[in-house]
Amino acid sequence: MPIYNPPLRDMQFVLNEVLDLPAKLRELPAHAELDSDTIAAILEEGGKFASEVLLPLNSVGDRQGCTLDAQTHEVSTPEGFKQAFEKYVEGGWPALSCDPVYGGQGLPLVVNQCFYEMLNSANQAWTMYPGLTHGAYECLHAHGNEDQKKLYLPKLTNGEWTGTMCLTEAHCGTDLGLLRTKAEPQADGSYKLTGNKIFISAGEHDFVSNIVHLVLARLPDAPPGSKGISLFVVPKFMVNADGTLGQRNGIFCGGLEHKMGIHGNATCQMVLDGAVGTLVGQPHKGLAAMFVMMNAARIGVGMQSLGLTEVAYQNALAYAKERIQSRSLSGVKNPSQPADSILVHPDVRKMLLTAKAYAEGGRALNLYCALLIDQELNHPDETVRKDAAEMVAMLTPIVKAFITDNGWIATSSCLQVLGGHGFISEWGMEQYVRDARINMIYEGTNTIQSLDLLGRKVLGNQGATLKKFGQLIAALVAAESGNEEMAPFVQPLAKLGQQMTGFTGEIGMKAMANADEVGAAAVDYLRVAGHLVFGYFWARMAQVALQKTAAGSNDPFYKAKLQTARFYFARLFPETASLMLTARSGSDVLMDTEEVFF
Repeated sequence: MPIYNPPLRDMQFVLNEVLDLPAKLRELPAHAELDSDTIAAILEEGGKFASEVLLPLNSVGDRQGCTLDAQTHEVSTPEGFKQAFEKYVEGGWPALSCDPVYGGQGLPLVVNQCFYEMLNSANQAWTMYPGLTHGAYECLHAHGNEDQKKLYLPKLTNGEWTGTMCLTEAHCGTDLGLLRTKAEPQADGSYKLTGNKIFISAGEHDFVSNIVHLVLARLPDAPPGSKGISLFVVPKFMVNADGTLGQRNGIFCGGLEHKMGIHGNATCQMVLDGAVGTLVGQPHKGLAAMFVMMNAARIGVGMQSLGLTEVAYQNALAYAKERIQSRSLSGVKNPSQPADSILVHPDVRKMLLTAKAYAEGGRALNLYCALLIDQELNHPDETVRKDAAEMVAMLTPIVKAFITDNGWIATSSCLQVLGGHGFISEWGMEQYVRDARINMIYEGTNTIQSLDLLGRKVLGNQGATLKKFGQLIAALVAAESGNEEMAPFVQPLAKLGQQMTGFTGEIGMKAMANADEVGAAAVDYLRVAGHLVFGYFWARMAQVALQKTAAGSNDPFYKAKLQTARFYFARLFPETASLMLTARSGSDVLMDTEEVFF
Protein backbone atom coordinates (compact mmCIF):
# COMPACT_ATOMS: atom_id res chain seq x y z
CA MET A 1 0.00 0.00 0.00
CA PRO A 2 1.25 3.52 -0.74
CA ILE A 3 2.69 5.61 2.06
CA TYR A 4 1.73 9.16 3.02
CA ASN A 5 3.35 11.47 5.54
CA PRO A 6 1.47 14.79 5.85
CA PRO A 7 3.87 17.61 4.86
CA LEU A 8 3.28 19.54 8.07
CA ARG A 9 6.75 21.08 8.17
CA ASP A 10 6.37 22.58 4.71
CA MET A 11 2.88 23.83 5.50
CA GLN A 12 4.20 25.60 8.59
CA PHE A 13 7.02 27.05 6.53
CA VAL A 14 4.63 28.54 3.96
CA LEU A 15 2.10 29.75 6.50
CA ASN A 16 4.41 31.26 9.10
CA GLU A 17 7.68 32.06 7.33
CA VAL A 18 6.60 32.95 3.79
CA LEU A 19 3.06 34.32 4.20
CA ASP A 20 3.53 35.59 7.79
CA LEU A 21 0.11 34.21 8.65
CA PRO A 22 0.06 35.14 12.37
CA ALA A 23 0.48 38.84 11.53
CA LYS A 24 -2.05 38.66 8.71
CA LEU A 25 -4.65 37.03 10.98
CA ARG A 26 -4.23 39.75 13.61
CA GLU A 27 -5.56 42.17 10.98
CA LEU A 28 -8.78 40.14 10.69
CA PRO A 29 -11.13 40.61 13.68
CA ALA A 30 -12.73 37.19 13.21
CA HIS A 31 -9.35 35.43 13.46
CA ALA A 32 -7.23 37.84 15.50
CA GLU A 33 -6.96 35.49 18.49
CA LEU A 34 -5.87 32.46 16.48
CA ASP A 35 -2.21 31.56 16.99
CA SER A 36 0.18 29.39 15.02
CA ASP A 37 0.40 26.70 17.74
CA THR A 38 -3.35 26.14 17.59
CA ILE A 39 -3.21 25.88 13.80
CA ALA A 40 -0.31 23.44 14.01
CA ALA A 41 -2.23 21.24 16.46
CA ILE A 42 -5.32 21.22 14.24
CA LEU A 43 -3.30 20.28 11.16
CA GLU A 44 -1.45 17.54 13.00
CA GLU A 45 -4.76 15.91 13.95
CA GLY A 46 -6.06 16.45 10.42
CA GLY A 47 -2.98 14.72 9.04
CA LYS A 48 -3.60 11.72 11.29
CA PHE A 49 -7.17 11.44 10.02
CA ALA A 50 -5.96 11.59 6.43
CA SER A 51 -3.12 9.09 6.77
CA GLU A 52 -4.73 6.67 9.23
CA VAL A 53 -8.38 6.68 8.16
CA LEU A 54 -8.54 7.73 4.50
CA LEU A 55 -5.31 6.43 2.98
CA PRO A 56 -6.08 2.72 3.58
CA LEU A 57 -9.41 3.20 1.76
CA ASN A 58 -7.97 4.77 -1.39
CA SER A 59 -7.16 1.57 -3.24
CA VAL A 60 -10.34 -0.06 -1.85
CA GLY A 61 -12.44 2.68 -3.42
CA ASP A 62 -10.57 2.35 -6.69
CA ARG A 63 -11.14 -1.41 -6.88
CA GLN A 64 -14.74 -1.54 -5.70
CA GLY A 65 -16.22 1.67 -7.05
CA CYS A 66 -19.86 2.58 -6.42
CA THR A 67 -22.94 0.52 -7.22
CA LEU A 68 -26.46 1.63 -8.13
CA ASP A 69 -29.66 -0.19 -7.21
CA ALA A 70 -31.76 0.38 -10.33
CA GLN A 71 -35.00 -0.21 -8.44
CA THR A 72 -34.46 2.11 -5.48
CA HIS A 73 -32.03 4.53 -7.20
CA GLU A 74 -29.82 4.27 -4.11
CA VAL A 75 -26.02 4.23 -4.45
CA SER A 76 -23.70 2.17 -2.27
CA THR A 77 -20.18 3.53 -1.79
CA PRO A 78 -17.04 1.40 -1.37
CA GLU A 79 -16.37 -0.54 1.82
CA GLY A 80 -15.35 1.74 4.68
CA PHE A 81 -16.26 5.03 2.98
CA LYS A 82 -19.40 5.63 5.05
CA GLN A 83 -17.62 4.77 8.28
CA ALA A 84 -14.80 7.17 7.41
CA PHE A 85 -17.35 9.93 6.88
CA GLU A 86 -18.84 9.18 10.29
CA LYS A 87 -15.39 9.60 11.86
CA TYR A 88 -14.97 12.82 9.88
CA VAL A 89 -18.21 14.13 11.35
CA GLU A 90 -17.35 12.93 14.87
CA GLY A 91 -14.11 14.88 14.68
CA GLY A 92 -15.96 18.10 13.84
CA TRP A 93 -14.07 18.46 10.58
CA PRO A 94 -17.04 19.59 8.39
CA ALA A 95 -17.45 22.69 10.55
CA LEU A 96 -13.80 23.77 10.43
CA SER A 97 -14.15 27.02 8.45
CA CYS A 98 -17.94 27.43 8.59
CA ASP A 99 -19.79 30.37 10.15
CA PRO A 100 -20.28 30.01 13.96
CA VAL A 101 -23.82 31.34 13.47
CA TYR A 102 -24.66 27.96 11.90
CA GLY A 103 -22.55 25.82 14.21
CA GLY A 104 -19.20 26.27 12.50
CA GLN A 105 -15.81 26.68 14.14
CA GLY A 106 -15.08 29.89 12.25
CA LEU A 107 -11.47 29.06 11.40
CA PRO A 108 -9.86 30.78 8.40
CA LEU A 109 -10.10 29.19 4.98
CA VAL A 110 -6.31 28.91 4.80
CA VAL A 111 -6.43 26.31 7.60
CA ASN A 112 -9.21 24.42 5.83
CA GLN A 113 -7.15 24.36 2.62
CA CYS A 114 -4.20 22.77 4.38
CA PHE A 115 -6.54 20.13 5.76
CA TYR A 116 -8.04 19.45 2.35
CA GLU A 117 -4.64 19.06 0.74
CA MET A 118 -3.98 16.18 3.14
CA LEU A 119 -7.40 14.65 2.51
CA ASN A 120 -6.78 14.75 -1.24
CA SER A 121 -3.37 13.15 -0.91
CA ALA A 122 -4.90 10.35 1.09
CA ASN A 123 -8.06 9.79 -0.96
CA GLN A 124 -9.26 12.22 -3.62
CA ALA A 125 -12.41 10.26 -4.48
CA TRP A 126 -13.62 10.24 -0.87
CA THR A 127 -12.69 13.89 -0.33
CA MET A 128 -15.00 14.98 -3.12
CA TYR A 129 -18.06 14.16 -0.96
CA PRO A 130 -17.29 16.71 1.80
CA GLY A 131 -15.57 19.04 -0.69
CA LEU A 132 -18.71 19.55 -2.78
CA THR A 133 -20.71 19.93 0.41
CA HIS A 134 -18.53 22.82 1.47
CA GLY A 135 -19.06 24.44 -1.93
CA ALA A 136 -22.84 24.13 -1.55
CA TYR A 137 -22.54 25.64 1.92
CA GLU A 138 -20.56 28.60 0.54
CA CYS A 139 -23.12 29.24 -2.20
CA LEU A 140 -26.12 29.17 0.15
CA HIS A 141 -24.24 31.23 2.73
CA ALA A 142 -23.62 33.93 0.12
CA HIS A 143 -26.92 33.88 -1.81
CA GLY A 144 -29.55 31.96 0.15
CA ASN A 145 -32.42 33.73 1.88
CA GLU A 146 -32.79 33.55 5.64
CA ASP A 147 -35.22 30.63 5.52
CA GLN A 148 -32.86 28.64 3.27
CA LYS A 149 -29.89 29.41 5.49
CA LYS A 150 -31.75 28.41 8.64
CA LEU A 151 -33.03 25.22 7.02
CA TYR A 152 -29.90 23.95 5.30
CA LEU A 153 -26.72 25.51 6.65
CA PRO A 154 -26.67 23.95 10.15
CA LYS A 155 -27.01 20.44 8.69
CA LEU A 156 -24.39 21.08 5.99
CA THR A 157 -22.10 22.52 8.66
CA ASN A 158 -22.32 19.59 11.07
CA GLY A 159 -22.10 16.95 8.35
CA GLU A 160 -25.59 15.56 8.88
CA TRP A 161 -26.35 16.35 5.22
CA THR A 162 -24.16 16.74 2.14
CA GLY A 163 -24.47 18.93 -0.96
CA THR A 164 -23.88 18.94 -4.69
CA MET A 165 -24.03 21.24 -7.68
CA CYS A 166 -26.05 20.14 -10.70
CA LEU A 167 -24.99 22.11 -13.76
CA THR A 168 -24.00 19.93 -16.68
CA GLU A 169 -26.41 18.37 -19.17
CA ALA A 170 -25.60 15.90 -21.93
CA HIS A 171 -25.63 18.59 -24.61
CA CYS A 172 -24.01 21.39 -22.60
CA GLY A 173 -21.10 21.55 -20.22
CA THR A 174 -19.13 24.74 -20.61
CA ASP A 175 -21.90 26.46 -22.59
CA LEU A 176 -24.52 26.50 -19.85
CA GLY A 177 -26.61 28.91 -21.86
CA LEU A 178 -27.86 25.83 -23.75
CA LEU A 179 -29.30 24.04 -20.71
CA ARG A 180 -32.90 22.79 -20.93
CA THR A 181 -33.92 21.87 -17.37
CA LYS A 182 -37.20 23.66 -16.62
CA ALA A 183 -38.55 25.18 -13.42
CA GLU A 184 -42.31 25.78 -13.18
CA PRO A 185 -43.57 28.21 -10.52
CA GLN A 186 -46.10 26.80 -8.03
CA ALA A 187 -48.85 28.55 -6.10
CA ASP A 188 -46.99 28.13 -2.79
CA GLY A 189 -43.89 29.95 -4.05
CA SER A 190 -41.93 26.79 -4.77
CA TYR A 191 -40.92 25.43 -8.19
CA LYS A 192 -41.15 22.06 -9.90
CA LEU A 193 -38.06 21.13 -11.86
CA THR A 194 -37.91 18.73 -14.81
CA GLY A 195 -34.81 17.72 -16.73
CA ASN A 196 -31.64 15.64 -16.71
CA LYS A 197 -28.15 16.36 -15.41
CA ILE A 198 -24.94 14.39 -15.97
CA PHE A 199 -21.50 14.19 -14.36
CA ILE A 200 -22.89 15.04 -10.92
CA SER A 201 -20.16 14.16 -8.44
CA ALA A 202 -21.52 12.74 -5.16
CA GLY A 203 -25.03 13.10 -6.59
CA GLU A 204 -26.22 10.03 -4.68
CA HIS A 205 -24.58 8.01 -1.89
CA ASP A 206 -25.17 6.30 1.45
CA PHE A 207 -23.26 8.63 3.80
CA VAL A 208 -26.16 10.74 5.07
CA SER A 209 -29.92 10.96 5.36
CA ASN A 210 -30.31 13.88 2.93
CA ILE A 211 -28.49 15.45 0.00
CA VAL A 212 -28.95 19.13 -0.85
CA HIS A 213 -28.70 19.71 -4.60
CA LEU A 214 -28.08 23.12 -6.11
CA VAL A 215 -29.64 22.98 -9.57
CA LEU A 216 -29.48 25.35 -12.53
CA ALA A 217 -32.73 25.58 -14.52
CA ARG A 218 -34.83 27.90 -16.66
CA LEU A 219 -38.01 29.69 -15.66
CA PRO A 220 -40.83 29.90 -18.24
CA ASP A 221 -40.08 33.57 -18.94
CA ALA A 222 -36.31 33.09 -19.10
CA PRO A 223 -34.45 34.98 -21.82
CA PRO A 224 -32.23 32.79 -24.02
CA GLY A 225 -28.62 32.03 -23.18
CA SER A 226 -26.76 32.34 -19.90
CA LYS A 227 -28.81 35.38 -18.84
CA GLY A 228 -31.86 33.16 -18.46
CA ILE A 229 -30.52 30.71 -15.87
CA SER A 230 -31.84 30.53 -12.33
CA LEU A 231 -30.54 28.60 -9.32
CA PHE A 232 -32.65 26.35 -7.09
CA VAL A 233 -32.05 24.34 -3.95
CA VAL A 234 -33.57 20.89 -4.40
CA PRO A 235 -33.24 18.42 -1.49
CA LYS A 236 -33.32 14.65 -1.94
CA PHE A 237 -35.94 14.57 0.83
CA MET A 238 -38.26 17.49 1.45
CA VAL A 239 -37.44 19.35 4.64
CA ASN A 240 -40.15 20.36 7.10
CA ALA A 241 -40.10 23.74 8.80
CA ASP A 242 -38.68 22.17 11.97
CA GLY A 243 -35.80 20.58 10.05
CA THR A 244 -37.18 17.05 10.01
CA LEU A 245 -37.35 15.12 6.76
CA GLY A 246 -40.54 14.78 4.78
CA GLN A 247 -41.39 12.86 1.62
CA ARG A 248 -38.92 11.75 -1.06
CA ASN A 249 -38.40 14.45 -3.66
CA GLY A 250 -38.49 13.88 -7.42
CA ILE A 251 -34.72 13.93 -7.95
CA PHE A 252 -32.85 10.64 -8.22
CA CYS A 253 -29.85 8.89 -9.74
CA GLY A 254 -30.69 7.28 -13.07
CA GLY A 255 -27.21 5.90 -13.77
CA LEU A 256 -23.56 5.90 -12.72
CA GLU A 257 -20.70 6.85 -15.01
CA HIS A 258 -17.89 4.31 -15.49
CA LYS A 259 -14.72 6.35 -15.36
CA MET A 260 -10.97 6.33 -15.88
CA GLY A 261 -10.36 7.32 -12.25
CA ILE A 262 -11.93 8.53 -8.99
CA HIS A 263 -13.89 5.27 -8.90
CA GLY A 264 -14.77 5.75 -5.25
CA ASN A 265 -16.81 8.84 -6.01
CA ALA A 266 -20.34 8.43 -7.36
CA THR A 267 -20.53 10.33 -10.65
CA CYS A 268 -24.26 10.37 -11.31
CA GLN A 269 -26.78 10.93 -14.04
CA MET A 270 -29.51 12.80 -12.16
CA VAL A 271 -33.13 12.81 -13.21
CA LEU A 272 -35.46 15.60 -12.10
CA ASP A 273 -39.09 14.54 -12.44
CA GLY A 274 -41.21 17.29 -10.94
CA ALA A 275 -38.65 17.81 -8.17
CA VAL A 276 -39.65 20.56 -5.74
CA GLY A 277 -37.15 23.35 -5.20
CA THR A 278 -36.90 26.92 -4.00
CA LEU A 279 -35.25 29.81 -5.80
CA VAL A 280 -31.79 30.87 -4.62
CA GLY A 281 -31.15 34.56 -5.19
CA GLN A 282 -32.84 36.44 -7.99
CA PRO A 283 -34.60 35.02 -11.07
CA HIS A 284 -32.30 34.65 -14.09
CA LYS A 285 -29.24 35.41 -11.91
CA GLY A 286 -28.41 31.84 -11.05
CA LEU A 287 -25.12 31.61 -12.85
CA ALA A 288 -23.65 34.47 -10.84
CA ALA A 289 -24.76 32.78 -7.62
CA MET A 290 -23.43 29.40 -8.70
CA PHE A 291 -20.06 30.97 -9.52
CA VAL A 292 -19.45 31.25 -5.78
CA MET A 293 -19.47 27.47 -5.66
CA MET A 294 -17.70 27.07 -9.00
CA ASN A 295 -14.81 29.38 -8.08
CA ALA A 296 -14.40 27.63 -4.75
CA ALA A 297 -14.45 24.32 -6.61
CA ARG A 298 -11.77 25.50 -9.06
CA ILE A 299 -9.39 26.32 -6.23
CA GLY A 300 -10.40 23.01 -4.66
CA VAL A 301 -9.50 21.13 -7.85
CA GLY A 302 -6.07 22.75 -7.78
CA MET A 303 -5.77 21.43 -4.22
CA GLN A 304 -6.74 17.96 -5.47
CA SER A 305 -3.83 17.86 -7.90
CA LEU A 306 -1.51 19.35 -5.31
CA GLY A 307 -2.45 16.50 -2.97
CA LEU A 308 -1.82 13.88 -5.66
CA THR A 309 1.50 15.47 -6.63
CA GLU A 310 2.68 15.32 -3.03
CA VAL A 311 1.69 11.70 -2.36
CA ALA A 312 3.02 10.53 -5.73
CA TYR A 313 6.34 12.24 -4.99
CA GLN A 314 6.62 10.63 -1.57
CA ASN A 315 6.05 7.17 -2.95
CA ALA A 316 8.35 7.60 -5.95
CA LEU A 317 11.12 8.89 -3.68
CA ALA A 318 10.74 5.95 -1.29
CA TYR A 319 10.93 3.55 -4.24
CA ALA A 320 13.95 5.27 -5.78
CA LYS A 321 15.92 5.02 -2.53
CA GLU A 322 15.26 1.29 -2.25
CA ARG A 323 15.35 0.15 -5.89
CA ILE A 324 18.77 -1.34 -6.74
CA GLN A 325 19.38 -1.08 -10.48
CA SER A 326 22.56 -0.47 -12.51
CA ARG A 327 25.57 1.59 -11.51
CA SER A 328 26.05 5.32 -11.41
CA LEU A 329 27.44 6.78 -14.64
CA SER A 330 30.16 8.53 -12.64
CA GLY A 331 31.33 5.44 -10.74
CA VAL A 332 30.12 2.99 -8.12
CA LYS A 333 28.31 4.68 -5.24
CA ASN A 334 27.39 1.64 -3.16
CA PRO A 335 30.14 -0.99 -3.45
CA SER A 336 28.57 -3.25 -0.82
CA GLN A 337 25.61 -3.86 -3.16
CA PRO A 338 25.50 -5.45 -6.62
CA ALA A 339 24.08 -2.22 -8.01
CA ASP A 340 23.35 1.34 -6.94
CA SER A 341 19.91 2.72 -6.12
CA ILE A 342 18.22 4.40 -9.05
CA LEU A 343 18.42 7.65 -7.12
CA VAL A 344 21.98 8.06 -8.47
CA HIS A 345 20.71 8.57 -12.03
CA PRO A 346 20.30 12.18 -13.21
CA ASP A 347 17.00 11.65 -14.98
CA VAL A 348 15.43 9.92 -11.99
CA ARG A 349 16.42 12.93 -9.92
CA LYS A 350 14.95 15.25 -12.54
CA MET A 351 11.60 13.46 -12.37
CA LEU A 352 11.56 13.48 -8.58
CA LEU A 353 12.61 17.12 -8.32
CA THR A 354 9.97 18.08 -10.89
CA ALA A 355 7.27 16.61 -8.67
CA LYS A 356 8.81 18.17 -5.55
CA ALA A 357 9.08 21.63 -7.13
CA TYR A 358 5.53 21.53 -8.44
CA ALA A 359 4.16 20.32 -5.10
CA GLU A 360 5.91 22.95 -3.00
CA GLY A 361 5.27 25.76 -5.47
CA GLY A 362 1.61 24.75 -5.73
CA ARG A 363 1.30 24.72 -1.94
CA ALA A 364 2.61 28.26 -1.66
CA LEU A 365 0.27 29.57 -4.38
CA ASN A 366 -2.79 27.73 -3.05
CA LEU A 367 -2.31 28.94 0.50
CA TYR A 368 -1.65 32.49 -0.71
CA CYS A 369 -4.99 32.42 -2.53
CA ALA A 370 -6.75 31.04 0.54
CA LEU A 371 -5.32 33.89 2.61
CA LEU A 372 -6.54 36.38 0.00
CA ILE A 373 -10.05 34.95 0.31
CA ASP A 374 -9.85 35.26 4.11
CA GLN A 375 -8.88 38.91 3.64
CA GLU A 376 -11.67 39.44 1.11
CA LEU A 377 -14.23 38.08 3.55
CA ASN A 378 -12.96 39.48 6.84
CA HIS A 379 -10.64 42.45 6.51
CA PRO A 380 -12.08 45.68 8.00
CA ASP A 381 -10.56 47.84 5.24
CA GLU A 382 -12.73 47.90 2.13
CA THR A 383 -9.75 48.64 -0.11
CA VAL A 384 -7.91 45.56 1.15
CA ARG A 385 -11.02 43.45 0.62
CA LYS A 386 -11.45 44.74 -2.92
CA ASP A 387 -7.77 44.26 -3.83
CA ALA A 388 -7.77 40.73 -2.41
CA ALA A 389 -10.89 39.81 -4.38
CA GLU A 390 -9.39 41.20 -7.57
CA MET A 391 -6.13 39.30 -7.13
CA VAL A 392 -7.75 35.96 -6.28
CA ALA A 393 -10.05 36.30 -9.30
CA MET A 394 -7.01 36.54 -11.57
CA LEU A 395 -5.13 33.75 -9.82
CA THR A 396 -8.04 31.26 -9.71
CA PRO A 397 -7.69 30.03 -13.32
CA ILE A 398 -3.93 29.67 -12.75
CA VAL A 399 -4.52 27.64 -9.59
CA LYS A 400 -6.95 25.39 -11.40
CA ALA A 401 -5.14 24.91 -14.71
CA PHE A 402 -1.45 25.28 -13.94
CA ILE A 403 -1.47 23.15 -10.81
CA THR A 404 -3.57 20.41 -12.43
CA ASP A 405 -1.40 20.37 -15.57
CA ASN A 406 1.61 20.10 -13.28
CA GLY A 407 -0.12 17.33 -11.34
CA TRP A 408 -0.48 15.30 -14.52
CA ILE A 409 3.18 15.87 -15.36
CA ALA A 410 4.29 15.04 -11.83
CA THR A 411 2.22 11.89 -11.32
CA SER A 412 3.26 10.61 -14.76
CA SER A 413 6.90 11.28 -13.89
CA CYS A 414 6.54 9.50 -10.57
CA LEU A 415 5.01 6.49 -12.33
CA GLN A 416 8.02 6.51 -14.66
CA VAL A 417 10.36 6.39 -11.66
CA LEU A 418 8.76 3.07 -10.69
CA GLY A 419 9.10 1.70 -14.21
CA GLY A 420 7.05 -1.44 -14.78
CA HIS A 421 6.04 -1.50 -11.13
CA GLY A 422 4.43 1.89 -11.66
CA PHE A 423 2.22 0.54 -14.42
CA ILE A 424 0.67 -2.25 -12.34
CA SER A 425 -1.95 -1.61 -9.69
CA GLU A 426 -0.11 -3.28 -6.80
CA TRP A 427 2.04 -0.24 -6.08
CA GLY A 428 -0.79 2.30 -6.30
CA MET A 429 1.03 4.78 -8.52
CA GLU A 430 -1.07 4.21 -11.62
CA GLN A 431 -4.17 5.18 -9.66
CA TYR A 432 -2.69 8.60 -8.92
CA VAL A 433 -2.16 9.14 -12.65
CA ARG A 434 -5.70 8.08 -13.50
CA ASP A 435 -7.22 10.14 -10.69
CA ALA A 436 -5.18 13.21 -11.67
CA ARG A 437 -6.50 13.28 -15.23
CA ILE A 438 -10.02 14.42 -14.35
CA ASN A 439 -8.68 17.48 -12.56
CA MET A 440 -7.71 19.01 -15.91
CA ILE A 441 -11.28 18.60 -17.17
CA TYR A 442 -13.99 19.22 -14.61
CA GLU A 443 -14.96 22.58 -13.10
CA GLY A 444 -14.14 24.16 -16.43
CA THR A 445 -11.51 22.56 -18.65
CA ASN A 446 -8.01 23.98 -18.52
CA THR A 447 -8.58 25.52 -21.94
CA ILE A 448 -11.59 27.36 -20.52
CA GLN A 449 -9.42 28.52 -17.62
CA SER A 450 -6.82 29.86 -20.04
CA LEU A 451 -9.47 31.77 -21.99
CA ASP A 452 -10.81 33.16 -18.71
CA LEU A 453 -7.35 34.30 -17.65
CA LEU A 454 -6.23 35.89 -20.91
CA GLY A 455 -9.57 37.12 -22.25
CA ARG A 456 -11.29 38.28 -19.06
CA LYS A 457 -8.81 38.61 -16.21
CA VAL A 458 -5.91 40.14 -18.18
CA LEU A 459 -7.07 41.73 -21.45
CA GLY A 460 -10.49 42.48 -19.94
CA ASN A 461 -8.99 45.15 -17.65
CA GLN A 462 -5.95 46.03 -19.78
CA GLY A 463 -3.65 44.02 -17.57
CA ALA A 464 -4.35 46.10 -14.44
CA THR A 465 -4.42 43.14 -12.03
CA LEU A 466 -1.42 41.51 -13.69
CA LYS A 467 0.48 44.77 -13.18
CA LYS A 468 -0.40 44.65 -9.47
CA PHE A 469 1.15 41.21 -9.24
CA GLY A 470 4.09 42.59 -11.19
CA GLN A 471 4.54 45.16 -8.44
CA LEU A 472 5.03 42.34 -5.91
CA ILE A 473 7.74 40.93 -8.17
CA ALA A 474 9.38 44.32 -8.64
CA ALA A 475 9.47 44.91 -4.88
CA LEU A 476 11.13 41.53 -4.29
CA VAL A 477 13.66 42.10 -7.06
CA ALA A 478 14.50 45.58 -5.76
CA ALA A 479 14.93 44.29 -2.20
CA GLU A 480 17.42 41.64 -3.36
CA SER A 481 19.17 43.56 -6.15
CA GLY A 482 22.56 43.52 -4.42
CA ASN A 483 22.37 39.99 -3.07
CA GLU A 484 24.44 37.61 -5.25
CA GLU A 485 22.99 34.55 -3.51
CA MET A 486 19.51 35.58 -4.66
CA ALA A 487 20.57 36.28 -8.24
CA PRO A 488 19.71 32.78 -9.58
CA PHE A 489 16.16 33.34 -8.39
CA VAL A 490 15.35 37.01 -8.93
CA GLN A 491 17.17 37.61 -12.23
CA PRO A 492 15.14 35.17 -14.35
CA LEU A 493 11.99 36.28 -12.51
CA ALA A 494 12.72 39.94 -13.24
CA LYS A 495 13.42 39.16 -16.89
CA LEU A 496 10.11 37.32 -17.34
CA GLY A 497 8.28 40.08 -15.49
CA GLN A 498 9.63 42.62 -17.98
CA GLN A 499 8.84 40.37 -20.96
CA MET A 500 5.29 39.81 -19.77
CA THR A 501 4.22 43.37 -20.52
CA GLY A 502 5.24 43.26 -24.16
CA PHE A 503 4.09 39.64 -24.55
CA THR A 504 0.61 40.47 -23.26
CA GLY A 505 0.34 43.67 -25.29
CA GLU A 506 1.34 41.91 -28.50
CA ILE A 507 -1.34 39.24 -28.10
CA GLY A 508 -3.89 41.87 -27.13
CA MET A 509 -3.21 43.91 -30.27
CA LYS A 510 -3.51 40.84 -32.50
CA ALA A 511 -6.75 39.87 -30.76
CA MET A 512 -8.31 43.25 -31.59
CA ALA A 513 -8.07 42.31 -35.24
CA ASN A 514 -8.89 38.62 -34.83
CA ALA A 515 -10.46 37.11 -31.69
CA ASP A 516 -9.11 33.66 -32.63
CA GLU A 517 -5.69 34.93 -31.61
CA VAL A 518 -6.80 34.74 -27.96
CA GLY A 519 -7.87 31.14 -28.36
CA ALA A 520 -4.65 30.23 -30.15
CA ALA A 521 -2.40 31.80 -27.50
CA ALA A 522 -4.38 31.26 -24.29
CA VAL A 523 -3.16 27.84 -23.15
CA ASP A 524 0.49 28.74 -23.63
CA TYR A 525 -0.13 32.15 -22.07
CA LEU A 526 -1.60 30.66 -18.91
CA ARG A 527 1.39 28.40 -18.51
CA VAL A 528 3.75 31.36 -18.83
CA ALA A 529 1.67 33.23 -16.24
CA GLY A 530 1.75 30.14 -14.04
CA HIS A 531 5.54 30.10 -14.08
CA LEU A 532 5.59 33.84 -13.37
CA VAL A 533 3.52 33.26 -10.24
CA PHE A 534 5.39 30.08 -9.21
CA GLY A 535 8.68 31.88 -9.85
CA TYR A 536 7.67 34.64 -7.45
CA PHE A 537 6.82 32.20 -4.70
CA TRP A 538 9.91 30.10 -5.29
CA ALA A 539 12.02 33.26 -5.05
CA ARG A 540 10.20 34.18 -1.83
CA MET A 541 10.83 30.72 -0.40
CA ALA A 542 14.51 30.88 -1.38
CA GLN A 543 14.73 34.31 0.25
CA VAL A 544 13.44 32.98 3.56
CA ALA A 545 15.69 29.91 3.40
CA LEU A 546 18.78 32.07 2.78
CA GLN A 547 17.83 34.37 5.65
CA LYS A 548 17.49 31.41 7.98
CA THR A 549 20.83 29.87 7.00
CA ALA A 550 22.54 33.27 7.26
CA ALA A 551 21.15 33.55 10.79
CA GLY A 552 22.92 30.32 11.72
CA SER A 553 20.29 27.63 11.09
CA ASN A 554 21.67 24.23 10.13
CA ASP A 555 18.23 22.79 9.46
CA PRO A 556 18.52 20.63 6.33
CA PHE A 557 14.96 21.72 5.46
CA TYR A 558 16.27 25.13 4.32
CA LYS A 559 19.13 23.61 2.33
CA ALA A 560 16.66 21.31 0.57
CA LYS A 561 14.38 24.26 -0.14
CA LEU A 562 17.24 26.18 -1.75
CA GLN A 563 18.29 23.22 -3.85
CA THR A 564 14.75 22.68 -5.09
CA ALA A 565 14.49 26.39 -5.92
CA ARG A 566 17.71 26.14 -7.94
CA PHE A 567 16.33 23.14 -9.80
CA TYR A 568 13.04 24.91 -10.52
CA PHE A 569 14.70 27.98 -12.04
CA ALA A 570 17.28 25.93 -13.95
CA ARG A 571 15.07 23.17 -15.34
CA LEU A 572 11.37 24.13 -15.26
CA PHE A 573 11.15 27.92 -15.42
CA PRO A 574 12.94 28.14 -18.84
CA GLU A 575 9.89 26.49 -20.39
CA THR A 576 8.51 30.02 -20.62
CA ALA A 577 10.79 30.87 -23.54
CA SER A 578 9.37 28.18 -25.83
CA LEU A 579 5.83 28.88 -24.64
CA MET A 580 6.09 32.52 -25.63
CA LEU A 581 7.34 31.49 -29.06
CA THR A 582 4.42 29.14 -29.64
CA ALA A 583 1.89 31.64 -28.27
CA ARG A 584 3.24 34.26 -30.68
CA SER A 585 2.99 31.90 -33.67
CA GLY A 586 -0.63 33.00 -34.02
CA SER A 587 -3.84 31.39 -35.16
CA ASP A 588 -3.19 31.07 -38.91
CA VAL A 589 -1.57 27.63 -38.82
CA LEU A 590 -4.58 26.41 -36.84
CA MET A 591 -7.52 28.18 -38.40
CA ASP A 592 -6.25 28.03 -42.00
CA THR A 593 -6.20 24.25 -41.77
CA GLU A 594 -9.28 23.25 -43.74
CA GLU A 595 -11.52 20.51 -42.35
CA VAL A 596 -10.56 18.18 -45.18
CA PHE A 597 -6.93 18.33 -43.98
CA PHE A 598 -7.72 16.72 -40.63
